Amino acid sequence: MTPSAEKKCVLVIEDELDMRIFLRTLLETSGYHPVLTPNGRDGLKKALDARPDLIILDVMMPQKGGALVYVHLKTDDQLKDIPVVMLSAVGPSTFYHYLNIHNAQAAVPVPRPEAYVEKPPDPQVLLRILKKFL
Repeated sequence: MTPSAEKKCVLVIEDELDMRIFLRTLLETSGYHPVLTPNGRDGLKKALDARPDLIILDVMMPQKGGALVYVHLKTDDQLKDIPVVMLSAVGPSTFYHYLNIHNAQAAVPVPRPEAYVEKPPDPQVLLRILKKFL
């Protein structure tokens, strides 16, 4: 799947159907090319296949949760430079605590995501974040 040259590809890894529909609509009407997947395992495959310009990643998901997916993304040489926006009902302090624990044991620390947005997202705030990193 190759998006048109003028549209930036945004991979959405989100298990909630309503949120995927919301994000697809927001992205399409804002001129982006969304690629959606409902779980982390498939999200990693799609990241390698689609090579998105940005990833929106939920934290709490089945089949490889977002925290594990995030660490995988940021430690994979092919994917580590893709900006990631975390989107979750879980507060950022919990996620950052997980990263701190991971980094205390890791040979190479994993950086914080480019942004962390709590659900439900304000569409205008999310679009400003996307524009900043795209």
